[in-house]
Amino acid sequence: MNKLILSAVVLALGAGGVAAKTIRMGTEGAYPPYNFINDSGEVDGFERDLGDELCARAKLECEWVTNDWDSIIPNLVSSNYDTIIAGMSITDERDEVIDFTQAYYPPDPSAYAALSADVSLDGAVIAAQTGTIQASHVASSGATLVEFATPDESLAAVRNGEADAILADKGYLEPIVAESNGELSFVGDEVLLGRGIGVGVRESDTELKGKLDDAISSMKEDGSLNELIKKWFGEDARTF
Repeated sequence: MNKLILSAVVLALGAGGVAAKTIRMGTEGAYPPYNFINDSGEVDGFERDLGDELCARAKLECEWVTNDWDSIIPNLVSSNYDTIIAGMSITDERDEVIDFTQAYYPPDPSAYAALSADVSLDGAVIAAQTGTIQASHVASSGATLVEFATPDESLAAVRNGEADAILADKGYLEPIVAESNGELSFVGDEVLLGRGIGVGVRESDTELKGKLDDAISSMKEDGSLNELIKKWFGEDARTF
């Protein structure tokens, strides 16, 4: 009997002496091409490809979980999942609540888009997704900010006249503007915000952060991270 119990314990423990744990990768699923839900109902996009590769290199068993953006940090802290990999820029404010890996995507310029290239941003009403660096920037710029739970709702506000323009990551807006058949145009100057995009983890999860950092470093070193960025954002995308 004692031998049976001992065998079960040995099987439950990995080489590192800790029980195997499935890492839950939290994302929004609503911010293409970073992350979105495909026609099969599965998480897809740049961060799905990246996250799967990071888990493989770090020898982690991972599963994907979706969560609304406005509660994505609180639900990480509450252990509803173990990472945030959702186009989240590294900022000092967020870094006070959670920890981040090194950046897996360089700082992406934010851009304004409107229904006309002639729209003036002076005194304009600007739509942005709640809890983003873009919303913080608009609020501090003196413009009138209207916030929405999703980027799609922010775009809808521009289209229905509720807002004059939207401020969002250029990587998100570029394909939308290009496919709008002239309905949408970029206006004003681009704005560089944040310190790049990283994986968010709980401050107590130092071991997980270290494994993910090592995996990101290895992808930078062998060029596979840049290849993945170009696959999803085009040959002219910012790379490392």
